[in-house]
Amino acid sequence: EVQLVEAGGGLVQAGGSLRLSCAASGFAFDDYAIMWFRQAPGKEREGVSCIAPNDGTTSFVDSVKGRFTISSDNAKNTVYLQMNSLKPGDTAVYYCAARGTNYCLGRWDVDYWGKGTLVTVSS
Repeated sequence: EVQLVEAGGGLVQAGGSLRLSCAASGFAFDDYAIMWFRQAPGKEREGVSCIAPNDGTTSFVDSVKGRFTISSDNAKNTVYLQMNSLKPGDTAVYYCAARGTNYCLGRWDVDYWGKGTLVTVSS
């Protein structure tokens, strides 16, 4: 059974930091692209960042470049999203997702979703 389990969400003040984690199981981690999406209240879900664990290549949406980083611990089948300089506009439910290709290249299609973790940034 494929599982993507997010953790690390919470309430933080603007300018603060949070680190989200996504623990993956049930599929060949190195053969997948792992992505973070977010969905703010009343808005569509958007792709935020992607990592290909097999070679470490990453990508980010423009609105988080320079503030967010993504990394993977392949021994633990876990991906992390480090979020710094958080803004109220980053408030959203953050979802981990996986796609069965070992590259990102701007693609945001998804094979598996996690259940999400809420990030709230107060002003």
